[in-house]
Amino acid sequence: MLNITQIREHPARVQHALAKRGLHVDLAAFLTLDEEFRHARTAVESLRAERKQISAEVARLLRAGQDVTVLRARSKTVGADLTEMEARLAELGTARRDFLEQLPNLPDGDVVAGGKENNEVLRSIGAPPQFAFPARDHVDLAQRLGLVDYERGVKLAGSGHWIYRGNGALLEWALLNFFVQAHLRDGYEFVLPPHLLTYEAGYTAGQFPKFADDVFVIEPGKTGEPGPRRFLLPTSETALVNLHRDETLPEEDLPRKYFAYSPCYRKEIGGYRATERGTLRGHQFDKVELFQFVRPDASDAAHEELLGKAEKLVADLGLHYRVTRLAAEDTSAAMAKTFDVEVWLPSINAYVEVSSVSNARDYQARRGNIRYRPTGGGKVAYVHTLNASGLATSRLLPALLEQHQQQDRTVAVPEVLRPWLRTDRLTPATPR
Repeated sequence: MLNITQIREHPARVQHALAKRGLHVDLAAFLTLDEEFRHARTAVESLRAERKQISAEVARLLRAGQDVTVLRARSKTVGADLTEMEARLAELGTARRDFLEQLPNLPDGDVVAGGKENNEVLRSIGAPPQFAFPARDHVDLAQRLGLVDYERGVKLAGSGHWIYRGNGALLEWALLNFFVQAHLRDGYEFVLPPHLLTYEAGYTAGQFPKFADDVFVIEPGKTGEPGPRRFLLPTSETALVNLHRDETLPEEDLPRKYFAYSPCYRKEIGGYRATERGTLRGHQFDKVELFQFVRPDASDAAHEELLGKAEKLVADLGLHYRVTRLAAEDTSAAMAKTFDVEVWLPSINAYVEVSSVSNARDYQARRGNIRYRPTGGGKVAYVHTLNASGLATSRLLPALLEQHQQQDRTVAVPEVLRPWLRTDRLTPATPR
C-alpha cells in the first residue's frame, strides 16, 4: 500500500510515477475524500471527548445532589451526533482504503515507463552455445533421456502438468539441494511453509483483492468478502512476507534473511506456443525463494545481494544468461523495481526468466503492518521487503538440457550437481 502522506504532499510526483505503469489516476478526487475523512475523524474525536466530559460532570453533580437534566439532554444529542458521524467516518474510511488497495507500488526513478518492449538488458554473461550438430529441443531431449513423462502427467492431472522420472527426478532434486546448500552457506534460514494460505496472506503480499482470481481457491469467500478464505500458494514469497505480519522487530534483528522451498501453483499458464512447451509453463512447478526484511537504508544493497546470489547459481550451472531491468508495466504490482535473470534457450532463440529479483520497498510492509523499532529509540518505521527466485527449476531444466547437449545425444551434468546425480552424463533411457 502506498504511503498516504506521500500522496498528500506530492500528488503530481505520485501521478507521474503511476503513469509509467500506464495508470492514470484522479488523485484530486481522492485527496478530497481524504480531507473529508480527516474532518470526520476530528469530529468523532471531539464528540467522544465531549461525551466523556459530560459523563464526568454528570457524576460530579449527582454526588453533589444537583440537577443533571440539561446535561443528560446534551449527552443524548452528542450520542446521536456521534453515532451518525462514526457511521460517516467508517464509510469514508472504507472508500479511502478501497482506493488505496487498488493502487500498485510506485516504480523506482530508474525504472523506465512502458511494457516489456522497454525492458533494459543490463549485462549478458557468456555466449550462446554453438553446436557442430543438429541441436535438439528440450522436449525431445527430456523424452529421449527418460527425464520427463509429459503424457502420463496429463493423464494424472490434466494439461499443464508433467512427471519427473528417473534421472529427471534426480536432476530436479539435485537442483533443489544445490540451491539449499548455497543459501544455508550464505546465512539464510530455511523455511518450509504451508501450501494453503489465508486471505490475509495474499493481501499482505499485494495479490488481493485485485488479483484474487489468479490463484487456485481451496475455500471461497462468502458473498461480499473480497477474496478467497484459503488458496494454494502461487509462490512461497506469499508465505514468507507474512512471517512477521503485525510484528514490530527490534532493529538489531535486521536484516532477517529467509529462503523456502515449495511447489508453486499457478492458475493461468497460457497456450501451447513453442515458448510454453514442456516444463516451461505449467500449473505446478518447484522453486526455492529468497526473502529479506531490511531497514530502508539497507534496501538497495540487499537488492544487489539477492541479484548476485541468483546470478551465481545460474553461472555455477554453466549457463549463458543475461540480466534485465523490467519496465514499469512489466513489473508486478507490489514491486518498485525488478531485475530478471534470464537463461538462453536455443530452440526458441530467446531468453526465459528463471529468477525475478524484486524490491517492494515498504509497500508490502504497510499492508502487513511489519515494522521495526530503532535501537537508539525514536519512532517505529516500516521495514522494506525483498524477494528473489533462488531458483525456479521448471525453466532451468530446459536450459540445462539444451545448452549442455552433446553430439552423442547425451547431456553433460554441471559439476555442482554431480554429487547428487553421481554421473557426469545423462544418457538415453530404456523405453517404458
